[in-house]
This record gives sequence, C-alpha cells and structure tokens, in this order.
Amino acid sequence: MHATPSRRGRRTVAAVAGSAVLALLASACTGSSESGGNDDSASGKDVTITFWHGWSQDNEVKAINDTIAAFEKAHPNIHVKPVGNVADDKVNQALRAGGDDAPDVVSSFTTNNVGMFCSTKAFVDLKPQLQKSGIDAAKTFPAAMLNYTQFQGNQCSLPLLGDAYGLYYNKKAFAAAGISAPPKTFSEFAADAKALTVADGDSYKQLGFMPLYHGYESTTEHFLGQYGATYFGADGKSNLAADPKVAAVLDWQKGLVDQLGGYAKLEKYRATFGEEFSAKNPFHTGQVAMAIDGEWRTASLAENKPDFDWATAPFPVPDDQADTYGRGYQTGTIVGIASTSKKQTAAWEFVKFLTTDTDAVVNFANAIHNVPSTFDALSSPKLVSDPNFKTFLDVAKNPNSGTTPASVNGGAYIVSLQNLGYDYESGKQTDLKAGLAATAKQVDTDIAQAK
Repeated sequence: MHATPSRRGRRTVAAVAGSAVLALLASACTGSSESGGNDDSASGKDVTITFWHGWSQDNEVKAINDTIAAFEKAHPNIHVKPVGNVADDKVNQALRAGGDDAPDVVSSFTTNNVGMFCSTKAFVDLKPQLQKSGIDAAKTFPAAMLNYTQFQGNQCSLPLLGDAYGLYYNKKAFAAAGISAPPKTFSEFAADAKALTVADGDSYKQLGFMPLYHGYESTTEHFLGQYGATYFGADGKSNLAADPKVAAVLDWQKGLVDQLGGYAKLEKYRATFGEEFSAKNPFHTGQVAMAIDGEWRTASLAENKPDFDWATAPFPVPDDQADTYGRGYQTGTIVGIASTSKKQTAAWEFVKFLTTDTDAVVNFANAIHNVPSTFDALSSPKLVSDPNFKTFLDVAKNPNSGTTPASVNGGAYIVSLQNLGYDYESGKQTDLKAGLAATAKQVDTDIAQAK
C-alpha cells in the first residue's frame, strides 16, 4: 500500500516479487478453509492471536498499535501480538510457520496475491463469518475494493484502507497557459498537456504530462481504470485481445507520446527526474504540470511545499465515456485469516473490527493518510479531509471505479501487459493487434501452468 516511501512502488514491480512469493505458496500452502480451528474466546476465555503486517514507519506502527489497543479494550479477553514489517516476500513464511508464533491474521500490501491466497486456501473464506455477523459486504465495502479482495467467489480477504488514483495539476502553470479548469475528457487532457508543454531545444522547460509507462504511476492498469476494461472473460481466459478498450488505451497513450515529442525525447527528459517519493518528484519540482498519482501525494505536497499552488481532480475519461467522469483506479491493503490458525473465532473478531468498525477504520485512515475502505467510514464526519483529499474519497465511492482482478498467479498478467506497453510506446512493437494476441496467449499459458 502507498502509505510510506518505503513501500510505495510500481505495482508491476510488486507483481514480479509477488509472483515469486506465490510460486512458493503454490507448492507449500495448500490448506483448507476448514483446516483451522475455533477457540474458546466466545465464552470469555483469554486467547492471544498473532497478527503479521507490513507497516514499519513510526507513525504507522503507532497507528496500528492504537487500533489494536482499541480492539483489546472492546474485547478484553482477546490479546493481539503484532509482528510488523513483514514484507510480501516473507508472506509465504508466515503462512507456512507452525507453533505458537505462527500468524492467525495476516495483512498484505499486494492485492495481486489475493488469487493465490484464495485458490490455495491459505486464507479462509470469510463469507460464512460475514453472514453470521450480519454483514452485507456489498453494502459495506466499495465495489472495487470488494473485487480485489476475492477470487472466483471466495472472499478470502477484506479491504483494510485503500489507495485511489486521480489527477494532480499545477494551478500556476494552468493559469499561465490560460487553462481555467482541469480536463474531464481525454481530448481535453491531450489539448491541455500540449498547451502546458514548453520546449527547450531537444528537452523541455516544462512537460504537460509524462505519458511513458516508466513515468512512475503512469501504468497500463492505472490508465485502463479510466476505460473500465475487462482483463478476463467469463471463461477465465485473457480478454486483452478481445476487449477493444485495451487497444484503445494503448493507442491513446502512444498518441500522447508522439504528440508530446516522441519516445526518445521523453525518455531523455524522464532520466532527469528525481525520486518519486521525495521533494524531487517531477510534479513537486514543476518539471511536469500534470500527474496521475494517489491520495498519499497530498500529504507529500503539504509537507514539501512546492513554490506553486496545486489541486486535484479525478483523472480524465475517454470522450465516449464522459458520463463516467469521477472514476479512478483503486488498490489497497488486504487482511485475512490463515487457514492454519487454531484461533479463528478470535481472529475473526479482530478482522471484523479492523475492517468494519467505522471509528477504527477512520482513525487508522486519518493516521496514515489513506482512503477508508467502508462506505460509512468514507462519509464519517470524523474523517480528516480537505478539497484535495476529498477527490480520492469521491473516486473510492464512485461505482464506476475499478481495479485489476485477482489471478491464480498473482500479477503476472499485469506484467505481461505492461511489457507490451513498453514495446508499443517505444516503437519496438508496431502491430498492436498481433501484440495483444501474443500477450493474451502468454497470459493464458502462464495461468494454466500456475494451476
């Protein structure tokens, strides 16, 4: 999840790492949703559960510990032993561990892993617990968040805060270019990107927008979130070659690349950018006038205070889908119960508190500056927000917002599509139809081998 610089990273990079982890999980974790046990916590007996999570920064650790303290106050017989800074490459160890120190509850920043967690039954299916607790998941969690926490009907995890993507724009640059409002459609966006671009020989004094897929958050899946494209058909086969929206987004991005100076010129300029998660980020420095980014950037900009006014808005949508403006791509942290846990009653009480208690969700979101993951929390008067952060809350509420679906082999299919994007934007691949067909075939082959 994009809560701190130490964990913010390209989703495609996380997908590669996640796939390596899941290769181990596939061979080592073939548990059953019934393989764990129930404890005596419901009768008031003391029980201690172990919670593995990835938060490591001081403010995050304090926030999760405060949440645990609130839970323990409400459930005095259930004690939570947190184990922090568990990276995704160690998740398999957590799920395979035995003995008293094995995890009962596990959180992950990589939604790409949900398909494997569910298909190997490493996490229990939470639908029975939700039903028993009288929780209607569809009325509790935004659709995109609910989507990335389940796989083929198995709700083996639940959302625990989220990230939403939108448009950041430099108001000073907009005024200088005579632009009065943020663009809502792709045609408006292209015109603004061109108007905001100031050439400097074979480089730029200012670039309207960096469209290259290596340009930090300018990824294929983030752009596809504006189209509502489908990745898989009803038969589970890749839909990348069949859904015209996939080709449309690749062509749209390639058009921006060509319009703004071409791949070589843009790539040379991109090489001058500073670290994404620092004050040298190209939007912070004014090197780009618009950027696609997540809600966490509002905190970075407030802290680093660039020498211009800025604002946020939903990222534009295709002209023929103008009525969906306000949508965006979503991802986030997930949490589940290990199938090997022998304390699943207590574990469920904790997971239920983490994910559905409105005050717990709001307080955690306020502390680490992420998007709340329930409808009630998104609308809570206790939520700390401002107009710029509200953009992302609205994206999370928008029924048209989407995500990338779970797969049995993690995010490998995202990597395959991104690689095609690299080849197409650079001119290495000129036949998009053939490229999409080959990519879809590769995705299907990879998934078949992972089963």
